[in-house]
Amino acid sequence: GIGGLSVTTLGLSQNREISDKKYQSDSLSPKIIKKGEGEKIAVIGDQQTIKLTGKDTNNQFTLIEEYNKPGTQIPLHVHENEDEIFHILEGQLEVQIGNDIKQFMTGDIIFCPRGIPHAWKVIGDAKARVMLSVFPSGIENLFYELAQLPLGPPDFKKVTQICETYNIKFL
Repeated sequence: GIGGLSVTTLGLSQNREISDKKYQSDSLSPKIIKKGEGEKIAVIGDQQTIKLTGKDTNNQFTLIEEYNKPGTQIPLHVHENEDEIFHILEGQLEVQIGNDIKQFMTGDIIFCPRGIPHAWKVIGDAKARVMLSVFPSGIENLFYELAQLPLGPPDFKKVTQICETYNIKFL
């Protein structure tokens, strides 16, 4: 009866506690990032807000919000180290993955595994807000480095050299 239920509930509770401890990490702390918060940087015209870095996630992933006007684009390139997920929160993107070029809109999610060439461009008449998840982390270091370049048209040779040190190549 009721006594048996109490024992069962207690048993489940104890198992849950043990299970949760398995997933805790001494090196990680919860982090709350409110709307509009994060480190804002401009990476060759790509307006980014860094939400989570490898320091926040034990180097598991990086989370970046991009908010760009129509026409903003990143040319065809390939990552050797990172998988990327693009979640379109607002607006429209044209994305090339391999030889396929498709249009995506608010709510769409694009997974681009490492080793597959890809490019993106904001299309339509409104800005696009995209949440970019990158696995594993580290790409934020590239973006910080690129953000230090002088304003104006980028020196593509310099950009290419920096990207190659992070195993990213333009095609």
